[in-house]
Amino acid sequence: MTGALSDPVTAARLRVQSAAAAVTSRYPSRVHALARPPAGSGLKPVMGNYGFPILGHIMSSIVEPLEFARDRYDRYGAVSWAGGIGFRIVQLMGPEALETVWINKDKAFSSTRGWAPVIGPFFHRGIMLLDFEEHRDHRRIMQQAFTRGALEGYLDLMRPGIARTVTNWPSAQRFSFYTAVKQLLLDQAAEVFVGAVLGAEADRLSADFHHTVCGGQAMIRADVPGGTWARGLRARERLERYFVAQIPARRAGEGTDLFSMMCRSRGEQGERFSDADIVNHMIFLLMAAHDTSAIAISMLVYELGRNPEWQNRLRDEAREAPNDRLTLADLDGAYPLLDAAFKEILRMYAPAGTLFRQTIVDTEVAGHFIPRRTQVAINVYASMRLADWWPDPDRFDPGRFLAGADAAVAVHRYAFAPFGGGVHKCLGQQFADMNVKAIMHQLLRHFDWHVAPGYRPLMSWGTGPTPADGLPINLRRLPDRC
Repeated sequence: MTGALSDPVTAARLRVQSAAAAVTSRYPSRVHALARPPAGSGLKPVMGNYGFPILGHIMSSIVEPLEFARDRYDRYGAVSWAGGIGFRIVQLMGPEALETVWINKDKAFSSTRGWAPVIGPFFHRGIMLLDFEEHRDHRRIMQQAFTRGALEGYLDLMRPGIARTVTNWPSAQRFSFYTAVKQLLLDQAAEVFVGAVLGAEADRLSADFHHTVCGGQAMIRADVPGGTWARGLRARERLERYFVAQIPARRAGEGTDLFSMMCRSRGEQGERFSDADIVNHMIFLLMAAHDTSAIAISMLVYELGRNPEWQNRLRDEAREAPNDRLTLADLDGAYPLLDAAFKEILRMYAPAGTLFRQTIVDTEVAGHFIPRRTQVAINVYASMRLADWWPDPDRFDPGRFLAGADAAVAVHRYAFAPFGGGVHKCLGQQFADMNVKAIMHQLLRHFDWHVAPGYRPLMSWGTGPTPADGLPINLRRLPDRC
């Protein structure tokens, strides 16, 4: 049983995409090498096929990304290529291939060039889109906004809003959880990240941020009035104007929100971000923190709704906390079961499911020759669902990550890598962990929930696997404890 869509536009879009995937996947496309390896190199060619003319395999990879990726892995191995809207993309799967790109010891892979055709206009020069020495220098300054002291300050700002919002959710049949938690996180982004007071200003920021994210996911990539791409570009422009106008006051103030911290952050030699740097990083960080957290929390709620025994174990753990005013130390050490469940969700539903690079010199991955100027897709999502590394990979089993478990993490350092690796490993990993645990703490203490028997959410693909049907759950408020 899959979910139903109340939004007719989304329902129609998914039907069209499914039909297009069914048609294009049957097109007979010749299998051949991406490029001939240099004579005497001993390297193997990357094998694959383009797929349907112009579109390539793009529809199949959007509609059924996990099945598509596994099929390519079974056919061609950890390194393969496929067509995608006018160009060829090399797909990498498995921890060994991912390690080569993330370590990037020969500086053969560019994040800037890899992301440019994907989200470049909307998240231009965000930290993830920078390369090499410039990326290193920006990261050193940005780290000052993610110290333990800074995280404690963010938690102090987050805690009241999380408690207020979650405890006011109603008991309801078919409560649209993804919709609700996405709104909570949008409000949180305005309040905690930007320091805006909830109200009209925060609502405008949330709307512009939403349209900016959607712009980067548009299928029709042209500045056509009324289109998703155009709305995203205009929203990005408004966000730029807002942040630029606020920077002088934030530099001079003592705010503990992320925006204020970024304005005051300095490197080891006293260097700081330019106004343009702050704007670019803030717009990117809003996307990175909000969109991925919404996916992770929603899919955790879905799996706990299907697995009541795990939900009850996590609830017992949450209720052992002495009060609701959690500190960062509490979240670090008092929740081993929630920590394991969160890691299992990151493994199953990696919120940043595919990362992009482009080769700037001829190079090799896992013994395969990849020529210069090749677009590379690092498939984190499917890599952590490979049976080669994870027994019964589609089963929700937080026990894999409990102390003493014989997890695949011990087999290869990148078997579990939802936050990336190398110098580009996500700076906000601890923030995401803190945010998810703080929200789940409130939810588990005040509610129980389940999903309909046999229910499977209708999924779409954004930054990662996203519930397109809003994730309806049956939510029931628990009686207050004495």
